Amino acid sequence: MIVEKAPAKINLTLDVLHKREDGYHEVEMIMTTVDLFDQIQITELEENTILIQSEKRFVPDDYRNLAYQAAEKVKDKFNITKGVQISIYKQIPVAAGLAGGSSDAAAVLRGLNQLWDLHLSQEQLAEMGAEIGSDVAFCVYGGTALATGRGEKIKPLPSPPNCWVVLAKPSIGISTRTIYEKLTADHMNNVNTNDMIQAIKDRHYPTVCQRLANVLEAVTMDTHPEVKWMKYQMLKSGADNVLMSGSGPTIFGLTQKESRAERIYNSLRGFCEDVYVVRMLG
Repeated sequence: MIVEKAPAKINLTLDVLHKREDGYHEVEMIMTTVDLFDQIQITELEENTILIQSEKRFVPDDYRNLAYQAAEKVKDKFNITKGVQISIYKQIPVAAGLAGGSSDAAAVLRGLNQLWDLHLSQEQLAEMGAEIGSDVAFCVYGGTALATGRGEKIKPLPSPPNCWVVLAKPSIGISTRTIYEKLTADHMNNVNTNDMIQAIKDRHYPTVCQRLANVLEAVTMDTHPEVKWMKYQMLKSGADNVLMSGSGPTIFGLTQKESRAERIYNSLRGFCEDVYVVRMLG
């Protein structure tokens, strides 16, 4: 049996440059992993099948699950006739902007690479991941990186400065496609990716906070005022800055003080079920 951790990610920046001819959006974003994990257990089966198991009833056990797609891709590519059972122990909220499903798929790619002695490089695994979903390539690598193209072109970056991250997910579901469809040119002018890269390289926490930016945030907040209200509550509770991750609805606040992170957590816990205090792994 192979066990892999599948960490969540947050976006320190997310910029959309234009819509591509293939229907995807050209993006430029800086992502980093945090220590909120799903755990993936992979067991080989003699029967030629893919079984997905999870204690969470809302996790699909068929092709809708990116972990299933990852296993199927490996089996097809390498003509593997043995089967696999994938047990997913969820900690990352679903449809939250934290790449939980993508990270699960990346963990399956890494795990099957070990289980079946495929000797694939990270780059090869990331290329396979990019065929499954835009965030999977980043999740194969983890850490901190600049992602471009539709999110599949990955350039590793140094670790951000140490800080605490408070995550809070309002109890709503968000369609990423719908948010992108509502994006207009008016939203796309407030992200300075290069400044954020420099702040990370300098490990300059105040500038990292100052340069947090996500062009999708205003779109999501227009449609879902709960997200805007949650951001206001987190700022009021003492976060140095707050941003929405991905297309939402999860928001995160940064602070260098553990006591302040605990205060923010306690202030949100009364009206939000999914609140976490984590550290950046990148």
